[in-house]
Amino acid sequence: MTRMRAVDAAVAILRAEGVTHVFGLPGAAINPFYDAMRRDGGLQHVLARHVEGASHMAEGYTRTAPGNIGVCVGTSGPAGTDMITGLYSAMADSIPILAVTGQAPVAKLHKEDFQAVDIAAIAAPVTKLAMTVREPAQVPGALAQAFHLMRSGRPGPVLLDLPIDVQQAEIEFDAETYAPLPIHRPAATRAQVEKVLDLLAGAERPVIVAGGGIVNADACAELVELAELLDVPVSPTLMGWGAIPDDHPLMAGMAGLQTAHRYGNATLLASDLVLGIGNRWANRHTGGLEVYRRGRTFVHVDVEPTQIGRVFAPDYGVASDAGAFLRRMLEAARERALPGRAEWVRDCVQRKGSMQRRTHFDDIPIKPHRVYEEMNRVFGPDTRYISTIGLSQIAGAQFLHVQRPRHWINCGQAGPLGWTVPAALGVRVADPDATVVALSGDYDFQFMIEELAVGAQFNLPYIHVVVNNSYLGLIRQAQRGFDMDYCVQLGFDNINSPELGKYGVDHVKVAEGLGCTALRVTDPRDLPGAFARAKELVRLHRVPVVVEVVLERVTNIAMGQEIDAVTEFEELATTAEDAPTATIPIGAGSVR
Repeated sequence: MTRMRAVDAAVAILRAEGVTHVFGLPGAAINPFYDAMRRDGGLQHVLARHVEGASHMAEGYTRTAPGNIGVCVGTSGPAGTDMITGLYSAMADSIPILAVTGQAPVAKLHKEDFQAVDIAAIAAPVTKLAMTVREPAQVPGALAQAFHLMRSGRPGPVLLDLPIDVQQAEIEFDAETYAPLPIHRPAATRAQVEKVLDLLAGAERPVIVAGGGIVNADACAELVELAELLDVPVSPTLMGWGAIPDDHPLMAGMAGLQTAHRYGNATLLASDLVLGIGNRWANRHTGGLEVYRRGRTFVHVDVEPTQIGRVFAPDYGVASDAGAFLRRMLEAARERALPGRAEWVRDCVQRKGSMQRRTHFDDIPIKPHRVYEEMNRVFGPDTRYISTIGLSQIAGAQFLHVQRPRHWINCGQAGPLGWTVPAALGVRVADPDATVVALSGDYDFQFMIEELAVGAQFNLPYIHVVVNNSYLGLIRQAQRGFDMDYCVQLGFDNINSPELGKYGVDHVKVAEGLGCTALRVTDPRDLPGAFARAKELVRLHRVPVVVEVVLERVTNIAMGQEIDAVTEFEELATTAEDAPTATIPIGAGSVR
C-alpha cells in the first residue's frame, strides 16, 4: 500500500472517475486540496470570480455532454453557502455536480471557528448527499459514494466538506486499483413495455412528452427511432428540447403556459393519450391539472419511483431509466403489428404549419421577436444556446430553433438570475469547438457580470446576446394582474453614457472593462450584421463578445394560466413573411 495525504487520494480519485476540469476559488481551508491538484498536474482549473459562479460553471459543464460531471471547489464558510444556489439548481434539474469545500479542523467544528459553518446541514435539502468527512481514511470511500450517487437513479449533486486537518492527514491508498462503484438505474421489464404498447395501440391520438430525463440518459436517438416506428408525435418539455429536431415531421411543439408553441398546446389538447418519459409534469408545463388531464390517458415513465404520482396519479406508471425504457420499447414494438396514424400525424403537421406567432417586426426600438428571427438566420443547427429565466428565455423558447440534444442548455426549475454567464463558460470549457450563444435579459446579465472576466482570462469565447429593455420584464408582466408597475424599472440617466437615454447601465463599457468585446444594436436591420460581426470577433480575439440589443421598454410575451387560455399580445402570423424562419412556412395548414 502507498501512504499519501487524503487530498492526494482525493485528486487521484477525481481523475479515475473521469474528471478533467475543476471550477473554483482557493482559500486558506482548501489550500491543501489545491496543493494536491498542483502536484498532480492532471486537472485543469478555471478560476471563477464568485463561488456561485463556479457552481454554475460546473452545471454548464455537466449539461454539455453525457457522462460529464462538473466539479466546483471553494474554501470554508461563505464559499459553501455561495454554492447553495448552484446545488439547488442542479438538484432541481437532475444534474450531477460535485462541490468540494474546505472546513475548520475537526476539533474546532463546534467552537465557532473563523469561517466554520455546518455546510453539510445547510446543503442537505438540495443534494443527494452532503457530508463533512471527519475521518481521513473515509475520504476515498466518501468520494466513491459521491460519484455512485451522482450517477445512479435520478442524477443530482453531492457536497463533500473536508476539514483542513483531514485533508492533510496521511492514509493508506492504492490509486492503481481504485475502481468506480457500479451505477444503479432501474429498467423497465418486458411486461411493462408490452402494457404501454397495448395502451398506445388503443389510442387514436397519442403524443409523447419527452422530458430532460431522455437527454440525461443520452437516449435521444432511441426516442426519435421509437417515435418514427410508432408514428407518434413528440412534444418535448423545456428540459427535453432538442431531444427531437425542431424540423422533424413528428416534432409537435412544446406545450405549456410560457415556453410553449401555439401548435404544441393545440396538439396536446387534441390528444387522447400522453406518454411522459423522463419528465416531471412541472406546473409551467401543465397549468391547471383539470384542463391538462381532461379526456386523456396518462402513462408516466421516470427513473425515480417517487416521482410517479407526485403531481398527479397516472393511469400507468413505470419506474425506469429513460434509455432502458426506450430500448426495451423498441425491441417489443419491432415484434408487433402497429396501427397506422397518418391522419393524426397529418393534423399535427397542419397545426405546426398554420399556428405560428409573428416574428417579423420593423419597429424601433426593437421588438424582441425580431431578435430571435435573426438569430435563427445567422446561427446554425450546431449552435449551443444557454439561458436561464425571464422574458428573454420565454421568448427564446417560443421562437428559436433547436436541432440537437444538449443544444438548449437551460436552468429549468430553479431559474436563478445570473446563471447564464457562468453556465455558458462551463459549456465552453466542455466543448471548446462549439458555437456557444448565451441569451439574457439585462437583469440576468448584471447579476454575475463579473464572470465575463473569467472568459477573457482563460480565452473562453462565446457570444452573449443581451436583450435590454431596462426592466424586470417578466415581473412587470406578472404585475399586470395587480394593476401595478412597481419596483421593476432599471432605467436611469447614466452621467457617463448620456446617449443611452433612460436605459441606465452601459453594458458595452462594462463588458469592455472586463476584457471582452461588445456591440450595441438599436435598429433591427443591423441585427444580422452584428451577429455575423460577433462571430468574427470571437474568432479573432478568443474572448466573450456581448451583443446588446436595445429593445422597446414594454413588451408582453404570450403566456397564460391554462394551456387552453394563453393570451397572445401581438398579432399572429398570417403569411410566410410574418414568420420567415418558422420550421414550416405559414400556409402548410389551415388551422387558425
